[in-house]
Amino acid sequence: MYIVVGLGNPGKEYEKTRHNVGFEVIDSLSKKLDIAVKKIKFKSLIGEGLYKGEKIVLQKPQTFMNSSGEAVYDIVDFYKLPLSNLIVVYDDKDLDVGKIRVRKKGSAGGHNGMKSIIYILNSEDFPRVRLGIGKPKGDMIEHVLGRFEERDMDIVTKSIDNAANVVLDIIENGVEHAMNLYNGNSICLS
Repeated sequence: MYIVVGLGNPGKEYEKTRHNVGFEVIDSLSKKLDIAVKKIKFKSLIGEGLYKGEKIVLQKPQTFMNSSGEAVYDIVDFYKLPLSNLIVVYDDKDLDVGKIRVRKKGSAGGHNGMKSIIYILNSEDFPRVRLGIGKPKGDMIEHVLGRFEERDMDIVTKSIDNAANVVLDIIENGVEHAMNLYNGNSICLS
């Protein structure tokens, strides 16, 4: 069993913002796997289904980004899930727009949603998929809560789809395989 968490903020005003690319990856996985993410449970919208015989739970925490750990803890505790089977997908301001990085574990890197998850789980030992949103040119909050430039939308759309493929690769072949395949490569992989 795997739980795939996409980080973001609930509400129409946050849709399509840089900080919500994690939610958009969950939406992409929802379509690819035909899993409706509509059930309200664990302070989240969730959906359950199968991928190649493996149970998958897709989760979009509704706690707002800075409290994401509450929702993640609730679901991990309920399923007694080993953290190696928790995959968190989120935005990264230190990566160029469209770049994807896969890690087996690591620090929060200044991301408040990840800080919350690491603090409440009391562990950094879970896989994560980071999507580049580019460095801010001004205020950090305005940047992450802002929308992508029109010129970047093709790259962003492809990277969201690729990040969904990365998650499926982790589930099917393991995190090391996904790291070797996707880290350092262009976003045009399919």
